[in-house]
Amino acid sequence: MAVKGISHPDRVERWAGVAVSAPALALVIALFCIPFLNSFFISFRREAQWTLGNYATVGRLYLGDILFTAGVSLIALVATLLVAVAIGGYLRLRPNRVVEFLFKIPLFIPFVVVGHAMRVFLAPHGLLNSALAQVGLVNLAAPPSIAFSWLGIVVALTWKNMAMALLLVLGAFRGVREEYLESARNVGAAEWRLVKDVLLPMAAGSVAVAAVLIFSSMLASFSIPLMIGSGKGAQMLMIDIYYRIIYQQDYGVANALGVISYLGATGAAIYYLRTVRSGERS
Repeated sequence: MAVKGISHPDRVERWAGVAVSAPALALVIALFCIPFLNSFFISFRREAQWTLGNYATVGRLYLGDILFTAGVSLIALVATLLVAVAIGGYLRLRPNRVVEFLFKIPLFIPFVVVGHAMRVFLAPHGLLNSALAQVGLVNLAAPPSIAFSWLGIVVALTWKNMAMALLLVLGAFRGVREEYLESARNVGAAEWRLVKDVLLPMAAGSVAVAAVLIFSSMLASFSIPLMIGSGKGAQMLMIDIYYRIIYQQDYGVANALGVISYLGATGAAIYYLRTVRSGERS
């Protein structure tokens, strides 16, 4: 018997949906909403008073670091997607399990290990410069240093996130039906045109989602910038938050920096949700 226009099976299905989604919703509230609200309120508190002073300090001392973090993350994101699209396109057209496994190895390596490995590889007297010195491309008396610079952070973040990007992009490319590729081949399209004009446009939504997830991860990176950064000049925001809490015990400014990071990631998350919902509707 229907009650208020809702049949018994529909009510059961509705409550089953609520029961299934309740644990996930509780985790989001406990692990994201409550910490964010707590950080938000603390960011406006100093010496038991409500104030905008913490944000004024952020604007005075950390504006350069905010731009540095966004810039490094964007450059690393572009490099990561370029590699992922190129390798994903190659593997879609020419499947090779060995090459695919090699490019997915970073998935299984912790961030700290990646930071240490890149520190050894890119240091002034590291493995890269030593190898280049053997063919006369580098003078070890005055070697260039990729490590301990923004470029070193970009290289390390790109390598670490490349595997996740490849996993998502290649999955999307494999969802493109073979008939579309065959049609393009029949009119003489080269392989790079198959990637640029067929695979990439048809998987654009998935590539955008991958970009959002990876960019959010890069904004929150800590161990890699800490190990391979210069320690001088502009720093990534997570390092600023760490030093502000550990060495200065200034939770107000640290939480103001955290709120700004939240907002940066939230913009990406909104775009992610809109992309997913538009994909479900189509």
